[in-house]
Amino acid sequence: MNTKKKSQTVRLLEKSLGEELTFGLRLSSIRKAEGFTLETFAEKLDISKQHLSDIEKGRKAVSPERAARFAQALGYAEDRFVQLALQDLLQHAGLKYKVQVS
Repeated sequence: MNTKKKSQTVRLLEKSLGEELTFGLRLSSIRKAEGFTLETFAEKLDISKQHLSDIEKGRKAVSPERAARFAQALGYAEDRFVQLALQDLLQHAGLKYKVQVS
């Protein structure tokens, strides 16, 4: 782990969203940008539509291992997906740490 500052892209996305980027928001933005419905995106990730909805809305957290599998299935770099998943787990636990993956 390191203490690198957020990338300009992440800061811009957070500013436009009005909140900090979470794993669920990241998945939702990818799904919408690529034109997938909840159902077709859930199939691509091999999960139920309801489970995907719960992840996107922040009602369910995702393990780092599952986040890495999602990244592979979608063709994205694993490190950012894992970072967001770990950050979500810390927030769900009420811990105010910031995760950086190198």
